[in-house]
Amino acid sequence: MDNKLQTSYTTEQTYHSIRHSIVSAQRSLGMAVNSAVVTAYWKVGEQIYKACGENDRAGYGKKLLQYLSVHLTAEFGKGFDESNLRKMRQFYCAYPIRDTLCPELNWLHLVTSSNDCR
Repeated sequence: MDNKLQTSYTTEQTYHSIRHSIVSAQRSLGMAVNSAVVTAYWKVGEQIYKACGENDRAGYGKKLLQYLSVHLTAEFGKGFDESNLRKMRQFYCAYPIRDTLCPELNWLHLVTSSNDCR
């Protein structure tokens, strides 16, 4: 009986150890993906800002956002409509120094805070 109890305990320990490794890897992966997305969106915002200047709704800026939206959506799927591209630009304007971004914050947190900066 003791041997069966010992085996059961060891089995549970092994399971929990493996589970911990998987959960830890999933968290690390999620943080890495989030960081990459935030950096990419910051770069998109920077490029739009540099191309449009201060006003993304006037003349060239509006046409640029329409063009980018159509082409990026066709290639990468939803998430690149004019509204989101404008948010990426606002995000860059709110955080013009990329190194000041907190890697623990996700895109939603950063967009919300950059909206407060307008």
